[in-house]
Amino acid sequence: MNRIELLHSNIFSKRNVELFEKNIMFLAVAGFIVHLFLIFLENYYTIDIFSLKTNLSSNPISALYTPFTFILVYEAFLLIYYLPRSFTTSVAKEYEIISLVLIRKIFKDIPEISLENELILNENNLQLIYDLLAVIIIFYLIYLFKKTWVNTPKRKTEKNLEKFINYKKLLSILLVPTLLILCFVNFYDWFTEVFITQSYTENLNGVFFIDFFTILILVDVFILLISFQYTERYSQLMRNTGFIISTILLRLSFGAQGLYSIGLLILGVIFGLVILNIYRLAEKNY
Repeated sequence: MNRIELLHSNIFSKRNVELFEKNIMFLAVAGFIVHLFLIFLENYYTIDIFSLKTNLSSNPISALYTPFTFILVYEAFLLIYYLPRSFTTSVAKEYEIISLVLIRKIFKDIPEISLENELILNENNLQLIYDLLAVIIIFYLIYLFKKTWVNTPKRKTEKNLEKFINYKKLLSILLVPTLLILCFVNFYDWFTEVFITQSYTENLNGVFFIDFFTILILVDVFILLISFQYTERYSQLMRNTGFIISTILLRLSFGAQGLYSIGLLILGVIFGLVILNIYRLAEKNY
């Protein structure tokens, strides 16, 4: 076992992964309780805690946004953990993260719905309906993606992939401190905007994940370039390139709003699913 394998096995040991999961669950519960407490102080004791008034500071349901944020950090860690396994496994985890980001957004938007107005189908209510439908569609597409991958023939290569896997393990090792730095930097920026300054951004879904998916795209491109040394199969190169395009579409969705954002999310997952199906057909015929 070389140094990279040894370091990777130590960082991603079963004990460390379980410890990280335990700490994340603790932070999720603690964050939920603290968020509820702050909302209680804000609403019932008129204590100005938040610099700007939003639904995150006024409705107890929106407190669910906080534990889901910690769960998403854990999912991002699992994505890094699965990186050395296969390109397809990593992409499937990206899709799962996107679906959870959308669910988290729903908890933020639920307090904005209005059933008292004569116009039931107002902008906020319609946005919630779009988000709910998007969750169902993406959930089903992820199911199809995983099912397709299971039914895809796994061809053995004559080349030794040990060095290639070590490259991916090295990338996963480097991504761990990168993930931690992104978490702290984005939390500091968000905390400053909400509690200190008046520059709060409504695009909370973009916090952390814009930077994270940008890094993922760069990592995927790097893996694609390295993979040229270990495969000459056109279908596999097209599959990997298609997955990168899919990730780019997911990344673009964080900068969009409303139906444009949902459309890019669904398009990104559909594109990945279509690419995988074409790859499966190609592998069956060769």
